[in-house]
Amino acid sequence: MSQQIDPQIMEKASIWLTPSFDDETRRQVQHLIDNDPAELAESFYRNLEFGTGGLRGIMGVGTNRMNKYTVAMATQGLANYILKMFPGQELKVAIAHDSRNNSSFFARITAEVFSANGISVYLFESLRPTPELSFAIRQLGCQSGVVVTASHNPKEYNGYKAYWNDGGQLIPPHDKNVIAEVEKISSPAEVKFNPNPALIHLLGEEFDKIYVDHIKALSLSPELIAKAHDFRIVFTPIHGSTVHLVPQALKAVGFKNIYTVEAQDIPDGNFPTVYSPNPEEPAALAMAIEKAKEVDAHIVMATDPDGDRVGIAVKDDDGNYALLNGNQAASLLIYYLLHKWHENGKLTGNEYIVKTIVTSELLFDIADKYGVGKYDVLTGFKYIAEIIRELEGQKTFIGGGEESYGYLVGDFVRDKDAVISCVMLAETAAWAEASGKSMFGMLKEIYREFGFYREKLLSVTKKGMQGAAEIKALMERFRSNPPAEIGGQPLVVIKDYLNRTSRDLRTGQTSPIALPKSDVLQFFTADGSKISMRPSGTEPKIKFYFGVKGKLERVEDYKKAEAELDGQIDRMLKSLGI
Repeated sequence: MSQQIDPQIMEKASIWLTPSFDDETRRQVQHLIDNDPAELAESFYRNLEFGTGGLRGIMGVGTNRMNKYTVAMATQGLANYILKMFPGQELKVAIAHDSRNNSSFFARITAEVFSANGISVYLFESLRPTPELSFAIRQLGCQSGVVVTASHNPKEYNGYKAYWNDGGQLIPPHDKNVIAEVEKISSPAEVKFNPNPALIHLLGEEFDKIYVDHIKALSLSPELIAKAHDFRIVFTPIHGSTVHLVPQALKAVGFKNIYTVEAQDIPDGNFPTVYSPNPEEPAALAMAIEKAKEVDAHIVMATDPDGDRVGIAVKDDDGNYALLNGNQAASLLIYYLLHKWHENGKLTGNEYIVKTIVTSELLFDIADKYGVGKYDVLTGFKYIAEIIRELEGQKTFIGGGEESYGYLVGDFVRDKDAVISCVMLAETAAWAEASGKSMFGMLKEIYREFGFYREKLLSVTKKGMQGAAEIKALMERFRSNPPAEIGGQPLVVIKDYLNRTSRDLRTGQTSPIALPKSDVLQFFTADGSKISMRPSGTEPKIKFYFGVKGKLERVEDYKKAEAELDGQIDRMLKSLGI
């Protein structure tokens, strides 16, 4: 069997048979050598990349897998960078983990390696959402932090997200510098594994209260909520980390009728009741919607395992529960926030919102109405956090979000926050009801006022070595040979974020893009449609984002207008051949 194995892969695997690795690891590696050369190749053909967001991969033995050694080596590299950047200071990090298999184990390994390097650790005693980790870094004055999670990836995955002292994920120059330090760690022998228990401090419910108190202070309609005795909410954490915190936060702002899905209230890394714990997937909300029908709920909310994304469903005109996509939820949230800030006399002309380049332009239309500043950033919430940090003390961040179901209100957290989002989306829904409209009805009114924006995301999965090559080839094809027209509309502008240029095909003029380099292409057609494509940074996927805009003269014409825009998107898909 070993004759079929690539010599370079066999060389890497053989290192994992040495005494530097524990008996169980060596046994599993030998099993792959003897029985599964294909899986051996996938496990060792590369080192699991510590990217700008940290680690994410399938769990198992090998250099290309999430395991105690890849986690420990990454932690040692991060510890080395912290020690280098803050010489002579008292060093502190915060660590959290979600409900995934091995998350608590990886979090403990991370804490032990940090403590072995003389760094004080604030470790959450049990699972907590990613945004609370971001909050803890700021609240406790830490230089860095880590959350062990693979977000909404399938159950086979786990991950490791690194944060800096502002509570945001790593951005330049720290991201590249940390990567360089991690890459210097070539063997577990270079890792300090002997922990200092005196430096590991546990965080529990007393810290949750501080976090929830901050969330409570965000409420813009406390009197309205106090009167909303009949407003009913169904919530599910989909076996994840928000199981206690979302209900706790909802109750703190005054909501009384909160119903959960009992079978999904149990944290479980196998996510037994769903195919995928991703609130972007309609099936993930199926059980919650059934519960909503039982109790006649006004809003259904579901969060992903690490509690940074939320999906929602509300009643449509026919009384059925309709799923709102990330752009629709973000638009409703921003509309509510800006309307209430205006109504409450809080707008001074110095406020702003932030969205990502693939998120609906509707958010900017709403900001323009209220005279609120606006910023576009690359995909990834760390770039929203970067804007907040740059403008801290100069301007006031109201809220922001991205189409992938991640939103933030207020600036005491520096990552997307599903706990905050659940509270503020529920408040938005209660406000709509009190205004005589459902949340769905409010969305249609927004479309009537600002234009009917319709978006669609297509994710194409390409796994393994072959898949990565196919994704790269696909991006190269669209970059070197862009289509002349898409869906019957001529292409007029191409934005290539890899070379940071925008090219107007009508005039031939090229202008620079004032954002960091990123493997993203955007095509704009003559009718104002926007098509974006980019490889995912966390999954083996290439993503295509379609955005079109039409008119909605009367809310009664909603279904007809929706069908026309969906047809327009279908024509685009067909013409691109994807």
